[in-house]
Amino acid sequence: MKKSLLISALCFFAIMVLAPGKFAALNAQPISEQQQEAADKTGVSRQTIVAIENRKYFPTLELAFRIAHVFKVQLEDAFT
Repeated sequence: MKKSLLISALCFFAIMVLAPGKFAALNAQPISEQQQEAADKTGVSRQTIVAIENRKYFPTLELAFRIAHVFKVQLEDAFT
C-alpha cells in the first residue's frame, strides 16, 4: 500500500471516530434531500447514508473516497 494512501486511510478512520456531525459537503438543502442526493451520486441507498451520518455504519475506504470525489472535497472534510 502506498504511504500516502495509508496516511489517508488512517486520517479517514480517525476523523470518522473523532469528528461528530453530518456530511459537511451537503449543508445547503433539507436533510432528506441531502441524504438522497448523496445516495444517488455515490451509488448507495439513502439508508446507508443515514447510517453513516449516525455513526451506525462506517463506510469502506472506497466509499469514503467516492463521497469525497463526488462532492469535490478532501476526504477529511467530507466527514466533519
